[in-house]
Amino acid sequence: MGGQAKGKKKTKAKKKENRPNRGDLGFVNLTPQERMKVRMHEKAKKKTAEKYSVQQLLEKTEECMDSFDFEMAGLFCQRALDVESTNLQALDMLGHIYSELGDTQKAKGAFLRAVELSPDIGHSKYMYLGQIHTGKEAVDYYTRGIQVLLSALEKQETATPAGAAALPDENSELPTAKDVSVAYCSIAEIYLTDLCMEEGAADKCREFIERALQYHHDNPEALQLMASYLFSTERNQEGKEYLLKSVGMWLPAQKQSAASSTTEEDVQNDIPPYESRITTSKLLIESEEYETAVDVLEGLLEEDDEVVQVWYLSGWVCYLQWEKAKEQQEREGREVTQEEKEEWKALTEAARSYLTNAKKLYSKLRCDDQLMLEHVEQLLGELGGEMEGEEEEPDLDEDYEPCSDEDEAEAPMEH
Repeated sequence: MGGQAKGKKKTKAKKKENRPNRGDLGFVNLTPQERMKVRMHEKAKKKTAEKYSVQQLLEKTEECMDSFDFEMAGLFCQRALDVESTNLQALDMLGHIYSELGDTQKAKGAFLRAVELSPDIGHSKYMYLGQIHTGKEAVDYYTRGIQVLLSALEKQETATPAGAAALPDENSELPTAKDVSVAYCSIAEIYLTDLCMEEGAADKCREFIERALQYHHDNPEALQLMASYLFSTERNQEGKEYLLKSVGMWLPAQKQSAASSTTEEDVQNDIPPYESRITTSKLLIESEEYETAVDVLEGLLEEDDEVVQVWYLSGWVCYLQWEKAKEQQEREGREVTQEEKEEWKALTEAARSYLTNAKKLYSKLRCDDQLMLEHVEQLLGELGGEMEGEEEEPDLDEDYEPCSDEDEAEAPMEH
C-alpha cells in the first residue's frame, strides 16, 4: 500500500511540473476561463495549420479585401500569422486591413513589426507608416521607403540584360519609377501643408516636386503639386499651365470612359485619388477654368454623391459662371439677350439645386464646418433661397460617421 501511495504522489508532481509550460510562466496566474481561452486558441491554431496553408489563408484574405470585407479579411490574415508569425506579406496585409478599418494603432504595430523583420526589403510598409504619421516623422518614413525603392530599382536594372526592356505586367509587385515619384509627392505635400512654416519649407517643397517629375514627368499628382506650389508663391500663370497639363493627363480619358460606360483598368489607375480631385476642382475655380472644374466635379458626384464639399463647390462654380456672364454683359454696355436670360436662369437654378443639396447633406451628416455652411446660406440668399421639391433627406445609415473638418470639408474658398 505504501508503494501505491508513493506512486500516486509521483504522478501528481509530474502533472504540476508540466502545467506552466504553455509559452510563458504567466499562464499559471490566469483564471480558469482565461486558461480555457488560451487552450482553445492553441487548438484553433493547430487545426488551421493542419487544414490550410499560409498561402491559402492569404489568398482568402485577398479575396475579402477585393470585396471590401475587411473584417473577414482580418480574421483570415490573423489566422495566417498564427501559423507563421513572421510572414511579411501577412503583416503588410494586416496593416493595410487595420488602416481600412480605421484602427491606426494596430496598423502601426503591424507595419513596425514588418520593419523590424525586414528593414531593407519592401517599400509599402514605409509608405503606410508615412500616411499614418505627420510632419517630420512622416517625412522620415517616406525617405526610408524611397531608399528601399531606389535600391530595388537598381537591382532590377542590374538583373535586366542590357538593351532588354523590363516587362511591367510580368510582376505587378515590382517597384517602378512611378512609385518613387508618388513617394516624393507625399513628402512635397507635407512641406506644402504640415511643415509649411518650417524654415526653407518652400524650397524643399519645390525640390521634392522636381524629383517626383524627374522620375515620372507625366505624373498628374506631381504636376498638380507644382501648380499648388506656384499658386502659393503667386506665380499664377505658371501654376495654371501645370494645372491644365495635370488635368489633361486624365480627365479626357475619364470622360470618354464614362460616355462609353466602360471601366478600363488603365483609365482607373491613371485617375488621381478622390481627395486630390477635390483639390483639382478648387484650383481650377481659382484659375477661373470654370467649365473644366464642372467636368471634374461631375465625375466626383457620379463616384460618390455624399460628400458635402463637392455639392458646395458645384453650386459655387455655377454661381461664379453666372456672375462672370453678368459682368461681361455689363462691360459691353448692351441689352441682355433672350439667350443670355435663359443661360443665366439655368445657371442660377443649377447653383440653387447644388447648394440646397449641400445644405441638406450637411445636416444629415452632422458636419461641423461652420464657414462652409455660412457661405452656402449666403449664396442661397443671393440666389433666391433653397430649391423646393428637392429629394427628401434619406435615413441615416446605421454605420454612418459624422464628418469633420479633417475628412469632409476644408475651409471654404476665399470669396
